[in-house]
Amino acid sequence: PMGSERTEMRKRQMSTTQDTPGAAQAQLSTGNRGSNACCFCWCCCCSCSCLTVRNQDEERARTTSHELQAEGIPNCEESPAPTLEEVNAWAQSFDKLMLTPAGRNAFREFLRTEFSEENMLFWMACEELKQESNKSVIEEKARLIYEDYISILSPKEVSLDSRVREVINRNMLEPSQHTFDDAQLQIYTLMHRDSYPRFMNSAIYKDLLRSLSEKPIEA
Repeated sequence: PMGSERTEMRKRQMSTTQDTPGAAQAQLSTGNRGSNACCFCWCCCCSCSCLTVRNQDEERARTTSHELQAEGIPNCEESPAPTLEEVNAWAQSFDKLMLTPAGRNAFREFLRTEFSEENMLFWMACEELKQESNKSVIEEKARLIYEDYISILSPKEVSLDSRVREVINRNMLEPSQHTFDDAQLQIYTLMHRDSYPRFMNSAIYKDLLRSLSEKPIEA
């Protein structure tokens, strides 16, 4: 009887010893899938924790970028309320929209809903730079524009091609009022071709047009 008990105990011990590595390995594997967000994951499926964590990080980065962008947004330009004639004129051309502060404010409000307000902010900053004549002020403003809208580290970086970036980098050696002219034109064209058509079909524009159309004419 004692021998059979010892035999049974050895069998149970051997069984436990054999099961434990497998269970531990499975637990380790599960733990790795749940917590290891490395770049060495060979899995290509959408449920991979590496991709999940990466997507979450990217979403947080986008949210932070938009929050930082909102914090640094200057106030809209002061302008009288637009008239019905002015708002109708905005539909005739992008140039007419950009010529008036009220038009720029309305368009800027729309760009904010698309998280691309930095395009208008950059364009406005370039316009302000052109008005400066003091060399030290020009250099300081050019540096701030570069840091805010050109640097790849900025959450408000605008989309520019490599050729224009090279021009800017050369111009920054001796900044002037026209350091960002090529970049400003490229962003103006981008807003014209990409954002302006959507603005004309947006609720922001249509609601403004409707409110002015329904407004009673004052005697």
